[in-house]
Amino acid sequence: MKRRDFITLLAGATTWPLAAIAQAPVRRPRIAFLGGARPAPGARVTAAFIEGMRTLGYTEGRDFEMDYRWAEGYLDRLPALAQELVGLGADVIVTPNPQAAVALQEATKTIPIVVGALDEPVRLGLIKSDARPGGNVTGLLASVPGLPAKQLELARDLIPGVARIGLLVNPTNVSDLSQRQETETAGAAMGVKFISVETRTPEDLDSVFPTLARERVDLVIVLRDPLFFSQRRTIAAAALAARLPTIYALRENVDDGGLISYGINLSQNLRRAADYVVKILKGAKPGDLPVEFPTKLELVINLPTAKALGLTVPPSLLARADEVIE
Repeated sequence: MKRRDFITLLAGATTWPLAAIAQAPVRRPRIAFLGGARPAPGARVTAAFIEGMRTLGYTEGRDFEMDYRWAEGYLDRLPALAQELVGLGADVIVTPNPQAAVALQEATKTIPIVVGALDEPVRLGLIKSDARPGGNVTGLLASVPGLPAKQLELARDLIPGVARIGLLVNPTNVSDLSQRQETETAGAAMGVKFISVETRTPEDLDSVFPTLARERVDLVIVLRDPLFFSQRRTIAAAALAARLPTIYALRENVDDGGLISYGINLSQNLRRAADYVVKILKGAKPGDLPVEFPTKLELVINLPTAKALGLTVPPSLLARADEVIE
């Protein structure tokens, strides 16, 4: 081989690996989402999260990849789904609810977890304190003290003299216990009697409202729960068929036919969750990011549902509403 040819070949051999390295695709961060509901009902909150990321300059497919898993209202599926997402090697996992957060933290103590709607995270062992979570979980709270009492006040404003209230509860949800206790305590102070109906699966919902109608309740409070969020259209239709007014904690239930909601805006919480995710992707530790308290609670009223139930919503209640669905 001529000396000139040898030098050319050697030069090509030394530059080829550099060119290959330069052309190697850059790994995009992988974000996982674990929902307790079904994909279609959950699309609103996932879209809110993606929108929040986009607002911060992160576009799905360009700046990060997403993996989704859904329990479809069956909360006993969450542990297996959590293990599955951890096995995919996610950089951050996002979830809208504390039940999924518990399953995720049992599956990993290292992958950051951002929760869009936390309930009693210290009691559940998810964080050490609101100001300094200290572990791999952080996020936004779903409630404030006194919220159930406020929902009961709305019930009395809507139906003066209300005395018997149905309570829809999912005993498999770790956050339903605290919601139920606070609601019942507030009701006892107001002289209200509760008729609680426990529902564990979507199939259990078939008998709920006929049962409450036979119990002659004046109104039903539906706790904030992935099962009830997932089945919100079914619940709204069943409540209407039984001619029972319903009060919820999430506006999505009212958008899909429920009567009144008072509580956080879950979609807004998921938009805010994107701020946590971006900070973590930039190097922040979840344990150093304080849990955020709700800054606003929304009152939403569905007038067509009220009309179908034969109810007249008091003008004073309409005036206080953040949104009235006509």
